[in-house]
Amino acid sequence: MVELNLYQDNKQTSEFYKKWYARADYKQTYGIHELAKHMAEHETPFSEGTIKGILTDAVKCIRHLTLDGNTVKIDNLAIFKCSVESQPVNTLYDKNLDLTIKAAIGPKTARDPKTGTVKPTGNAIHSMKLLAQATGDYTRAELNKDAVLGWSNLAQKMINDAKAAALAGD
Repeated sequence: MVELNLYQDNKQTSEFYKKWYARADYKQTYGIHELAKHMAEHETPFSEGTIKGILTDAVKCIRHLTLDGNTVKIDNLAIFKCSVESQPVNTLYDKNLDLTIKAAIGPKTARDPKTGTVKPTGNAIHSMKLLAQATGDYTRAELNKDAVLGWSNLAQKMINDAKAAALAGD
């Protein structure tokens, strides 16, 4: 079951100020070691060590392939791919600065160490990110159909307290 906690938007400038939202409450994080141990306990002929080695190699390969501009699809789980967060660059080439847009990651501007002035860098990319898109039996529709949700103890207490306070005010 996925347990849910509650949080309230307290940002005064938000159009959703004081509105409540549910957020998944994660129990623990499974690394490769814990995943290998879990898999080995499910009647597989492979040892925990063998599974850990395969998973470690798979992670290295997925990283290598995605950083090489490929997508990697693991059926019924996800399609992994690298994406970029770009940033606005005024022009493709600025003749006054002799600056051409760069296929590079970095800040939009940088301080010149010699003069101390701030100049545009021409960097087109702010940062890279890894995306995982659900696929096969793990699509959003399937997740919605199979998910079991419930409130965490803390969230249930908050709900009960709010209900009691509202009823006491009647």
